[in-house]
Amino acid sequence: MKKNNFPRIFLSPPHMGGDELELIADVFQSNYIAPVGKHLTVFEHEIAQYVGVDGALALCSGTAAIHLALRLLNIQRDDTVFCSSLTFVGSANPILYEGGKPVFIDSEPDTWNMSPHALKNAFQQYIHKGKRPAAVIVVNLYGQSADMDAIRKICDSYETPLIEDAAESIGAKYHGKNSGSFGDFSILSFNGNKMITTSGGGMLLSNNVKALEKARFWSTQARDPALYYEHSELGYNYRLSNVLAAIGLGQLRVLDQHIRSCRNIFSRYQTELGHLPGIDFMPEPPGYRSNRWLSVMRVDPLVQSKTPVQLIEFLEQNNIESRPVWKPMHLQPLFHGTDFFSHTPQKAVSECLFKSGICLPSGSGMTDDEQFRVIDCLLSQLLG
Repeated sequence: MKKNNFPRIFLSPPHMGGDELELIADVFQSNYIAPVGKHLTVFEHEIAQYVGVDGALALCSGTAAIHLALRLLNIQRDDTVFCSSLTFVGSANPILYEGGKPVFIDSEPDTWNMSPHALKNAFQQYIHKGKRPAAVIVVNLYGQSADMDAIRKICDSYETPLIEDAAESIGAKYHGKNSGSFGDFSILSFNGNKMITTSGGGMLLSNNVKALEKARFWSTQARDPALYYEHSELGYNYRLSNVLAAIGLGQLRVLDQHIRSCRNIFSRYQTELGHLPGIDFMPEPPGYRSNRWLSVMRVDPLVQSKTPVQLIEFLEQNNIESRPVWKPMHLQPLFHGTDFFSHTPQKAVSECLFKSGICLPSGSGMTDDEQFRVIDCLLSQLLG
């Protein structure tokens, strides 16, 4: 596939704020390069304060945070865990780490996130079979919260703990409350393509500070308090380093600016493309405020002649990165044979979104010229 000579436009590249180098220099001057130091402690405190929870634990990834949350909930082999289907595999893999059995829940049209209707149906059927789920993992997709009031109410009624996967949604709000503050345990991601980045990293959040201290112990290889290295429990090398925490502190200072930029980028896409037949964008219901980490467009195959795959290929020819919506977990070969609960008997919303969706370049540092280049390429295909 021959590409043109225009500079590459990436989907969601890192966007530095300016203070990161100064903070890293401070780390080097202090010589606290290893996974301890004041920057790590301050980063945890400031994230917890920003989200509105009592405690936070900085880790090497959001996946590691989900894994430790499942361990804190004492997930055992063959335990059932309900999980959003429309998500990245990192949301579900930790269930397998502990030998659990994932059951996938469909999306709803209003938010594209976990369907409360499908979740309730799953609970009813599993309780009827005498298989009470051990936990629910709900994902806030592409920067937008799920319907947390409804999902929390269902989980509480069945006395089932809730893990909120807010990897993509830091800074988003649901009825005025911050994403990441709804779960018994919640997680964030600071991967290189996220709203703010530490290169790689994540955070485990909770109001249960005692549980977080246990997770902190596990995250540093579960070393017992002895003069020599002694280990009575299984541990992991999951801690974030002080150097990366310094980057995170610099990024946190510009988080609200990044969100404003991404929301403006989404609005421009919607204005320039949303009026076309067969084109719409990820909805934002009343009371929700997405961080618009990625701008996601849907293409109705019954109206438009171009498919999302054809648009992605054409953008790539023009040196523009885009990608499909997540392939649902219940369609992944890794999870073949797992149970799946659809929003309605007629169709799986997550499957429709996978087939019709395209994630457009949305980085917070994107220039107007870059965005109009993307828009012009899309218009040339959608109007052709």
